[in-house]
Amino acid sequence: MKIIYRRCAGLDVHEKSVFVCARIVNGKGVEVIEATFPTFTEDLEELKAWLIRYRIKCVAMESTGVYWRPVWNILEQPPGKLELLLLNPQHVKALHGHTTNRVDAARIAELLQYGLVRASFVPPPEVRELRDLLRRRVHVQQDRNRVSNRIHRLLETANVKLSSVLGKVTTKTFRSILEGLATAEYIHPEALAILAMHKRVRPKQEQIRKALRGCRLTEHFRFLLQELLEEQDRLTAKMAMLEQRIAARMEPYTELIARLSEIPGVDRITAWTMIAEIGTDMTRFPSAGHLASCCGLCPGNRASAGKRHSGHTGKGNRYIRRVLIQAAWAAARISRQ
Repeated sequence: MKIIYRRCAGLDVHEKSVFVCARIVNGKGVEVIEATFPTFTEDLEELKAWLIRYRIKCVAMESTGVYWRPVWNILEQPPGKLELLLLNPQHVKALHGHTTNRVDAARIAELLQYGLVRASFVPPPEVRELRDLLRRRVHVQQDRNRVSNRIHRLLETANVKLSSVLGKVTTKTFRSILEGLATAEYIHPEALAILAMHKRVRPKQEQIRKALRGCRLTEHFRFLLQELLEEQDRLTAKMAMLEQRIAARMEPYTELIARLSEIPGVDRITAWTMIAEIGTDMTRFPSAGHLASCCGLCPGNRASAGKRHSGHTGKGNRYIRRVLIQAAWAAARISRQ
């Protein structure tokens, strides 16, 4: 096989150590040099100096959890012109029973030297920061959804059937009634039903009264409801703070966001996520199919003996996959209107 990199290295990264195997082509063949480094910052800087000393041109490592990130952060900084490749562990998986730190690093280095590995997409630092902010927003939103589900379960245990009438816990009418339940010692269904003043909810006032009659309003119930409402407010404020910071960091992409928002089903949040997760340089993807596979939207192709079997969609990037599926459903609703 043809050698692609005459000087390269493979890293086997763990939480506390990095095992490195360098392969250098010289007149006598391929020289293999191995070393082990701890993962403290000063030790990773020593690792980089070690690679530069041996004039290594390209370095590959597996994406093992978050442990590859500190190594990548040090190696991508100047000085030094190291070409970094992040590999999918599934693409360089060893045979069962044939894996050690030394063997893994040597395998990665050998595959890299002959160009038998495919690098995963790693965006530049500014896009990675946007990705962190958008993913943090998703996590906070999920936490807020869990709180809403807990409120729903609490209401059911107290014989309050508001969810059957008003649906989502996050609506303004629902929230105003919840605040009344959290502070009142006795239920007045007629008084709380008057809070349903929205034109879409006003015809349901009698149903709201029925949902509130017979509820078991205790001090314990009020305490739990107040605590859940406070947590919901805290998470809502945190989401607003994150969105404000994201909007400020997205200002350089204002024109691109406006163009993306012209696509049916794509709103501002979806456009933000697309930029943060896949970046703006589409030349990193050889084709549209590669991009779809990266997003986890490319169906599998499994056929044998002339029969086509069910092919599962790959995992891909769950954050971009989530918003693109939501955008597709929104576009479908728009087309039916």
